Amino acid sequence: MAHLTLSLRSARRLAVMCQHLAGPRPGGDLEGLRQVLRRLRCLQLDPINAVARSHLLVLWSRVGHFDPADLDVLLWRERWLFEYWAHAASIVLAEDYPIHHYLMRRYGAGQSAYSKMVGDWLRDNDALRGHVLDRLREKGPLPPAGFDDLAAVPWKSTGWTNGRNVDRMLDFLWCQGHVMVAGRQGRTRHWDLAERCLPEQARAEPLPTEQVVALAAEHALRALGVARPIDIERHFTRDRYPGLPEALDGLRRADRVVPVTVEGGDEPWYAHRDALALLERDEWEPHTTLLSPFDNLICDRERTARLWGFVFRTEMYIPRHKRQYGHYVMPILHGDRLIGRLVPKVDRRRGVLEVEGVFPEAEMETADESTVRSVGRAVAELGAFAGAREVAYGEKVPDRWRPHLVTG
Repeated sequence: MAHLTLSLRSARRLAVMCQHLAGPRPGGDLEGLRQVLRRLRCLQLDPINAVARSHLLVLWSRVGHFDPADLDVLLWRERWLFEYWAHAASIVLAEDYPIHHYLMRRYGAGQSAYSKMVGDWLRDNDALRGHVLDRLREKGPLPPAGFDDLAAVPWKSTGWTNGRNVDRMLDFLWCQGHVMVAGRQGRTRHWDLAERCLPEQARAEPLPTEQVVALAAEHALRALGVARPIDIERHFTRDRYPGLPEALDGLRRADRVVPVTVEGGDEPWYAHRDALALLERDEWEPHTTLLSPFDNLICDRERTARLWGFVFRTEMYIPRHKRQYGHYVMPILHGDRLIGRLVPKVDRRRGVLEVEGVFPEAEMETADESTVRSVGRAVAELGAFAGAREVAYGEKVPDRWRPHLVTG
């Protein structure tokens, strides 16, 4: 396939379609969730629950209302998914275990300062390591409270992990693939030996590094739609693409990926041939929805600015007086554009989705009635998914938007 040139609009549409954020919605049943997850390959985990947990919101944006218990079926009953470190702590596919095993067999054995610190700490605390594994072998699955702190050398950090020796040991053994999350009670992870949690198909021989990188790059490109090498590096298995230029050359020669020029620059981009088929079918069916701050479409802030002209940052970790919008900010996706953001929070006691503010992009302040109504419907659907019985808008809503949001 020859080198392609894409307009910025076509590049955005390709990205949105590849994320299942346009076109026919997959169903909200188990098969629909599998369809979305096969494309995304990972769901970032985050503890903030202002509306719903991020991984649930990512799925809701794509399939609409679904039963979160079905995700638990895929995780804990079928073991079709498991928790591991992708571009952040995430839910990933069991069939991708050989890709994630690349990190497992290297974690704590590298030459970086952090890797050496982890390796030294594990060696100094071999007694705690042995205790954790022995206790799991005898009693697992267990929560962190099920282990004694036998650390000879405490873990030191400037953050919340300082002195949390059992938690650190479990996390490091998790990253190395020795233990896995076997289930959850609320936010508490229950751990067990990895061999008890892995489905049979995930127990294949480790893949060569070159094959791991090629597979991961293909997954990233199918999910991104169109991407520069740096975008691939930052997506899915972030910073785990050694030899990516050579992998892309091999995929290009095999006609798996195609070099692309995107309007507005001369830097090299790539698209997967499976993704380009979506453009060739010309079946653009736009949606309006709201995105988690950690949604896969926008998790790379620099790429989000490049393709959408949308500068986005999370504000929950900065002091209130320094926030531009609010604590929990959800971007508004309308078709192939990010047209604004809103600040929602569920009052679970009253059963109300409170929208503190709605902040359209400058060019959308005079958006037509149809656009604003579609945003209002998306907000109402979000409230229903989060268990709210009504939606209440605060004062920070444009006068031109308010009547159509309320009746959306």
